[in-house]
Parts: sequence; C-alpha cells; structure tokens
Amino acid sequence: MELELAVFGVAAVLIIVAVAAIAPRLGVAAPILLVLVGIGVGYLPGVPDFEFPPELILTIVLPPILYSAAVNVPLTDFRRNLRSITGLSVLLVIISAFGSGLLLFALLPDLNLAAAIALGAVISPPDAVAATAVGKRLGLPPRLVTVLEGEGLVNDATALVMLRSAIAATAGALSFWGAVGDFVLAVTLAVVLGAVVGAVTVYIRSKLNSAVLTTAISFTVPFLAYVPTEEVGGSGVLAVVVAGLITGHASASRFSPQDRMSERTNWRTAQLLLENGVFLLMGFELSALIESVDGDADGIGLLHAVGIGLLATLALVIIRVLFVIPLVLSLRSEQRRAELVAPRVEQFLKRVTAPGLEGAKPRIVDRAKRASADIAFYRDEGLGWRGGAVLAWSGMRGVVTLAAAQSLPADFPYRPQLVLIAFTVAIVTLVVQGGTLPLLIRKLDVTGTDADADARELASLADEVFDVAKESLANPDLRRADGGEYDPEVLENARAVASRMGRILSKPVDLDEDAEDTHVQRRELTRILLENAQLALLDARSSGSYSSRTIEQAQHRLDAEALRFGGA
Repeated sequence: MELELAVFGVAAVLIIVAVAAIAPRLGVAAPILLVLVGIGVGYLPGVPDFEFPPELILTIVLPPILYSAAVNVPLTDFRRNLRSITGLSVLLVIISAFGSGLLLFALLPDLNLAAAIALGAVISPPDAVAATAVGKRLGLPPRLVTVLEGEGLVNDATALVMLRSAIAATAGALSFWGAVGDFVLAVTLAVVLGAVVGAVTVYIRSKLNSAVLTTAISFTVPFLAYVPTEEVGGSGVLAVVVAGLITGHASASRFSPQDRMSERTNWRTAQLLLENGVFLLMGFELSALIESVDGDADGIGLLHAVGIGLLATLALVIIRVLFVIPLVLSLRSEQRRAELVAPRVEQFLKRVTAPGLEGAKPRIVDRAKRASADIAFYRDEGLGWRGGAVLAWSGMRGVVTLAAAQSLPADFPYRPQLVLIAFTVAIVTLVVQGGTLPLLIRKLDVTGTDADADARELASLADEVFDVAKESLANPDLRRADGGEYDPEVLENARAVASRMGRILSKPVDLDEDAEDTHVQRRELTRILLENAQLALLDARSSGSYSSRTIEQAQHRLDAEALRFGGA
C-alpha cells in the first residue's frame, strides 16, 4: 500500500507539471484539464481505488492553499473591495446555501431541512483558482481579479461554519439563534487568533538572519492559525486568511529581500502542487463514487442523483446572477459618489500639503493621501456590466466542495448520492463555466490595464522612490561603516548613478568596480540608496497612490537589485 501511495504521489506531481505546462498553450485553465485527466485515469484498467481522507484535505491541504493565496493579496486592494468581497463571500454563500438547500429538501423526501442546508453549504462556495487563472492570462481588470480572489479566500469560512452548524442542527443540538451566535463567535475568534499568529510569526521571522529559516517558519503559519482556532470553536480557514493578509502586508517592511524572494518561490511551488492536486483528485475519485451510488440499493439512482446535481447547479447560477445585479448597481453608485467627492478631497489634500504647513501632523497628511488615493481608485476602477457578467459566470466550485461533501456524517440519508450531487455541481461548473469563461471574456471585450499606462506608472513610481533615495547622499553627516568619510570622487560617482537610479526598476544599474576600497565604498553607497528606496516604496504603498500591481512589480525588481549588492 505504501508503495502504491508513493507511485501515485510521484505520478500526480508529474501530471500536474505536465498539465500546467500544456494548459496555457491550449488556452484552457489547468484545473479543468486536471479534472478531465483525473476522470480518465480513474477509469484505466488496473488502477486501484483510492479515497483520500476528507479531513486531511480540510486540515492539511486547505490551510496552506489559502495562506499562499492570502499572502499575495495586497491588503490595500482587499480593504478597498471589502464590501464586495463580504457580500459575495458571506451574504451570497448564505443565500445560496438556503436556496439550494430548499431545492434539495423538496427533491429528496427523506432529507430533513437541516441536512439539505448542510449540503447547500457544501456546494455554495466558489473556488477562484480556475477563474483567476483564466482572468490573469486574459488580462481581466485588476479590481475584478481582486474581488474574485478575495471571495475565494473568505467564502470557504462561511460555508464550513454553516456546514458545522447545520450538522449540529440535524441532531437537534442547535437552534437558529444558536447558529447565528456560533457564526459570530467563529468569525470573531478567527480574526483575533489569525491576527495574533500573523503578528507574532512576522516578529519572530524578522529577527532571523536566514532566508531558509524564515521560509521554514512560514510553512507552519497556516497550521498555527488553523488548528488552535478550530479547537476553540472558531473558523480555522478564516484565521489562516487573516494571518496570510497580515504577513503579506508586513513582508515589505519586516523581511529582507532574500526572505521575500525565497518565500515567494517556495510558496508558489506549494500552491501549484496542492491546488492542482485537489482538482486531479476530484476527477480520479469520481469513478469510485459512481460505483458506490450504483451499489446503494436503498438510495436514489445514479441518473436521478446527477439530474438533481444539474438542477442544483442551475439554481446556484441563477442565484449568483441575481445577486451580482444589485452588487454592480451598488458599485456604479459608489463610482458616482467618488466622482462628486473627489474635488473636495483633492482640495483638502492640497491644503494640508501646501508650502508653509510642513509642521502638519504626519498622520493627518497620510490619511489625506490615502483618502485621495481611495477616491481615485473608486472613480477610475469601477466595475461595469460587462465585468459584472464575468463575475456572475465565475462561480466554479472546487477544493472545499470536494472535501466538505466527503466529510458529511455516515448516517446522513442519501449520503453517497449527496456526495455525488456535490461532485456533479463542482465538475459541471468547473468544466462548463470554466471552459466557456475565456469565450465570454473575449466576446464581451473585457480588458484589463493598458501596458503603456502601467509602464508610465512604474516609471513615475521609480522617479518618486529614487528622488527620495538620492537625497540620502546629500546628507552632510554621511559616513562610512567604519566612521570615515567617503572618497569625494567615489561619492560624486554614486551621486551621478543616483540621478538615473530609477532605471533600476526596469534594468539593473552596474557600478564600475576597480580598487577594492573603491568597490567597498560604492557598495555601501548603493546599499544606502537601496535602503532609502525601500523606505520610499513603503511610503508609496502606504499612501495607496499607485496600483498594487505596480508596487509589487517595483518590489520584486528592487529585491533582485538589492541581492546583487549584499541584500540591502
């Protein structure tokens, strides 16, 4: 058995890598292909039946997947889209769970309402992996991608808390108001414990001088957040998301370039294998699930179960479309309000930053800059009806639906059929909606940012960052690391380099290296420049004046350049 598992694991990794390499050339999201490949492998002669324990998916696989996604979501973007994300990931999941649950209650006579809502909670949360994979490849607007990513991060928590409450209600152990209280308590505990874990681990990792050690600790963060929160009755997955958001936000100021680049590479690898592995597993387990339904003489038939799954899928699509309509109206209203408020905010910002007010409180100035940037974001990056159509069609199910369905109690009526219904919803939404999403995006001509505009924004950010950084070389108290003064010629050369240092974000800048002492001095001066550039980049990120994608691009290139000069 151990040898079979080892062979299965190696084969799965090779399949994932092969599909991930081929999928972009075919124009199809990798998760869709992996489900189809998994189905094909499951029906190959001689392939043994293998059922992956669902509790391992929820406890071992899901936390690192959510953490790796959360740590890469800019906190500024998450905050700006909080209302949309909350609506989709909390309110829509609850409405979908009750709506689909009532449908299942009507179609399955021996299923009580609480059990029906439990299955509704299982099939309600969309998985953003396939949608964002397609969206990023085709260039969806960044705000739309952020909303999809944020929804995928938080809706799992809503669904799993609802599932837990519904299962308790089937045994008569929970009332309606008890379920509401359980939900509020689970969210509160998750936010508090996730924030504590995120802050503490960031502090510990910032004190280590080894990228290997900090990355090793990062692998424990999802479980440090998940396990204790679940033990005290909170939502472990939401705690993981909170810890990931805090870690990602703090990484620019608390971690070294080596730490950031090492963690980025390692977590991308882990995310690739875990996410895609679950989709491969989903397809692989389908054949065994169909056999279990065929062998259940007391339950409904295979075609009946699949038919109910298709009806549930249709209901979920309709509910999502109906929910997105008022959401888009709300966002368009938000855009109009921003257009009206923008002149007053700009006027206030000019007053607090006008010459002669240098003594104004920095906190007031920072808040004014942030408010101005937020208003500009709401004004310029609205979500129209075409983007709303893409959002409405991006309801593919995945990891949580697979694991949560298999975690239903063994004494549930129609359990094999309920699991098959959940699998039907997941596979149909993934293949049909995921497969047609690129066509919908092209037909609606939904496009993201202009490459030239992004390049101009990056150049503007580079100028701003290095204008601040090169001022550090004009400090009359500037001294060498050993306390001595810099050679005037070397210092003048560094100042000349600093005047065009903005190019560092797009093209590395080399300094001439000749004599050893001159070389050391130049490295020290470059380190000072890069340190001050990093501080200026943090200020730019804090103000929200530049888009998160530009900040992230600048940070990656600045990290790479810092590594060339001793990891400044």
